[in-house]
Amino acid sequence: MTTPIRIYVPRDSAALALGADEVAAVIALQARQRGISIELVRNSSRGMFWLEPLVEVETPLGRVAYGPVQPEDVDSLFEARFHTGGTHPLHLGLTDEIPYLKKQERLTFARMGITDPVSLDDYQAHEGYAGLRKALSIAPTEVVQQVLDSGLRGRGGAAFPAGIKWKTVAAAQAPQGERRAAPSRAAAPPEGDTAAGRGGEPLLQKYVVCNADEGDSGTFSDRMTMEGDPYMLIEGMTIAAMATGATRGYIYVRSEYPHAIATLNEAIARATQAGFLGDSVLGSCQAFHLEVRKGAGSYVCGEETAMLESIEGKRGVVRAKPPIPALKGLFGQPTVINNVITFASVPIILARGAAFYADYGVGRSKGTLPIQLAGNIKYGGLVEKAFGVTLRELMYEYGGGTASGRPIKAVQVGGPLGAYVPEAHWDLPMDYEGWTAVGATVGHGGIVVHDDTADLSKLARYAMTFCAIESCGKCTPCRIGSTRGVEVIDRITSGDTQQKPQQVKLLRDLCDTMVNGSLCAMGGMTPFPVLSALNHYPEDFGLSNPDRKAA
Repeated sequence: MTTPIRIYVPRDSAALALGADEVAAVIALQARQRGISIELVRNSSRGMFWLEPLVEVETPLGRVAYGPVQPEDVDSLFEARFHTGGTHPLHLGLTDEIPYLKKQERLTFARMGITDPVSLDDYQAHEGYAGLRKALSIAPTEVVQQVLDSGLRGRGGAAFPAGIKWKTVAAAQAPQGERRAAPSRAAAPPEGDTAAGRGGEPLLQKYVVCNADEGDSGTFSDRMTMEGDPYMLIEGMTIAAMATGATRGYIYVRSEYPHAIATLNEAIARATQAGFLGDSVLGSCQAFHLEVRKGAGSYVCGEETAMLESIEGKRGVVRAKPPIPALKGLFGQPTVINNVITFASVPIILARGAAFYADYGVGRSKGTLPIQLAGNIKYGGLVEKAFGVTLRELMYEYGGGTASGRPIKAVQVGGPLGAYVPEAHWDLPMDYEGWTAVGATVGHGGIVVHDDTADLSKLARYAMTFCAIESCGKCTPCRIGSTRGVEVIDRITSGDTQQKPQQVKLLRDLCDTMVNGSLCAMGGMTPFPVLSALNHYPEDFGLSNPDRKAA
């Protein structure tokens, strides 16, 4: 019997938006009509979005790529015998040899585009669950130490060392005589779950929460992970639970990600059935139950305490700190909170060792970062590189310059609250400390490119407008400051020239109040894009110089 030819068509949201389902249907139909035996695998995206839908064919030499493929291309592809690697105008050669991919250092995204996202067999065939098995073979304190030694820092933007959070939650103890908490039916463990640790003793209820509320402009690495390699996230969260004694976990996903939610729910069900989740993880004495919670569209719920409020069924409003969530988090209990890429980075650390991961990167910025290229960029997509890469390399060697063909004027890194980085800093190696020193932020790794037609005064105004709309309203500097910020920027750009210096000073004073007086990063970081635009592109505000002394 002839072995079916394996053909891959992505199921990633970006590919679906560009017609991947239609392409897959036509390929299946044409194969039947031509009597060609195929196995159609719906894989994840490789992250080269300008080539989607990217169709790959497995050959003796490796996978051969074709793209971007439209339904009307399928007939000519079969005529060119693409199913055996034949040449065609859309032929791209061996997928692994495409320079965009070949030059990357894919650790977290190593399986992306290679496996069927919901196949446990595929996942385990590519080092999946090796990290969890390692974690279960050593003491919880050793697991935490591995994460500490790896240098892994939060990939959500704050860059706080992940191991310190885990160590804090692991060490948390219930007050003398306090019973284990079960705040609500939704949060309570299944009947019979005693939250026993490896020694069998009753423990304080602890939680692991993944912040998957990826709302920053130009970011999609979390979505790609949840849709394309969900078991990696599940494994990372399970390792965190084993290390800290948590027995319940929640993945908080934004409502705008329906495909991610569906994929996660299917993966969780399969992992539970296979014993990777549930009352006895891989036959151990530790339980870990995981579920998805869908957000309601609030940007501020990307802030960890507002997210906790939302999971608890309350309005998403920021909590004052202290207490920190590691000690008093979800339902008032010790909680590990990390974002998707942070948890997804953990399995390879446990599987290959902390030293392996720490060997990537520069300074205190260890490992790799999945960087997302978006905006006015020719080749938008995902690039995973070790810390130390430069913006110029990313925008030109990977991104190919602007889609418009015009010169790049500014680039915003770190989402809508990130600073605009001028050309003077495009050759600065990307690392947390180095970028902080020049007023830039790495954030979640989202890069939005603007060409020379961009008006930075309008973009600065948008930052304040965005904050005014999305503010939870709890603190005055954010709630009122953002509204006043819009008004002041309008006066600078359209008002009396003689009044501009006073208005610039007022704007800087207002930004200072927001930075130092806001409860969270929503108000505290909104001034970053405003001040960077004002400092580096004063001409867009009708100013002859940045007038920084007014600050």
